[in-house]
Amino acid sequence: MIKAVVFDVGETLISEARIWSRWAGRLGVDPFTLMGALGGMAALDRPHSDAFELVRPGFDPAREEAAWERDDPHGMRNTFDADDLYPDVRGALAAIRAAGHQVVIAGNQPERAYDALVAMDLPADSVHTSDGWGVAKPEPGFFAKVAAVAGREPAEILYVGDRLDNDVLPARAAGMRTALLRRGPWGHLHAERPQAAVADVIVGDLHALLPALRLLA
Repeated sequence: MIKAVVFDVGETLISEARIWSRWAGRLGVDPFTLMGALGGMAALDRPHSDAFELVRPGFDPAREEAAWERDDPHGMRNTFDADDLYPDVRGALAAIRAAGHQVVIAGNQPERAYDALVAMDLPADSVHTSDGWGVAKPEPGFFAKVAAVAGREPAEILYVGDRLDNDVLPARAAGMRTALLRRGPWGHLHAERPQAAVADVIVGDLHALLPALRLLA
């Protein structure tokens, strides 16, 4: 029986469209160009950092982020706020919680994302980031942390994310149930792959999770 539902962050709860648009502005390229490059990296199973290298050869993300912070210390830069939440997030999480399931947020995010997520006052029991834990997906240690903070056996946890490589496959290897969300470039691409069949459920939005949970009991 599923007792806890754990959510990824980027392109699961948070739309990254504004973040990538700001990055395009920083890089001096049209947003369509950068987003097209990102889609290409997703299709080729290459890291998103390769999209930066494609549009600006020799790009150093850490150096550029530091320079960006100096240039615009009070701006949003590459972070997010409540305006970036997908419209179904609050209602879906509230409904899942009201149905008696524990709701946890845990994804690959920098520490500053923790404050941003907490400030949104989402209907969740706890919020965690990879930087806060010191281990990131798809490492097994990340999913061990998920089980520990939930206080559940892995088989009692449904992990929800938009990627096979970072979410579904490693969570399943850790003994968890999994939901693949067809959202964002990775979600749409990965939902079409044969490996998507290993997910316990594939959903097009978060509202579809509660009916699915009843079937997974």
